[in-house]
Amino acid sequence: MTEHTEAPTVGMGGIRDVVTVRLPAVSAYLSVLRTATAGLAARLDFTLDEIEDLRIAVDEACAMLLTQAVPGTDLIAEFELTGQEMQVRVEVSTVGTTLPKRDEFAWMVLTALADDVDAVTDSPDRMAIVLRKRRGAARPA
Repeated sequence: MTEHTEAPTVGMGGIRDVVTVRLPAVSAYLSVLRTATAGLAARLDFTLDEIEDLRIAVDEACAMLLTQAVPGTDLIAEFELTGQEMQVRVEVSTVGTTLPKRDEFAWMVLTALADDVDAVTDSPDRMAIVLRKRRGAARPA
């Protein structure tokens, strides 16, 4: 596992940090990513419920990606913290890309736990899921 942290920059919206975690694309390592997610969300003063939502959402996104990951490759998680919001991008190497079906239960879980969710394929052999969670964002009833 490696971790890279960019130096914080301060702009009009306050602090902006980017933390990258690289681990083997194996489910046994997801507990490390859940812990990192919780620690970073706590840094932004997310509530305990918001932190738990993020932990579950990141875990679910990774589980979806790991089914398509090339064995022996890495899962890369990039956390961007900007004031009141955290964006998490989890990405794996794939053989071809089949985007997650948005009508499946796992996708519905993601959209219920995060404020914004998207699946991205920047190249034919990489797939990512991007989640955004804002502190104090009202959830639909």
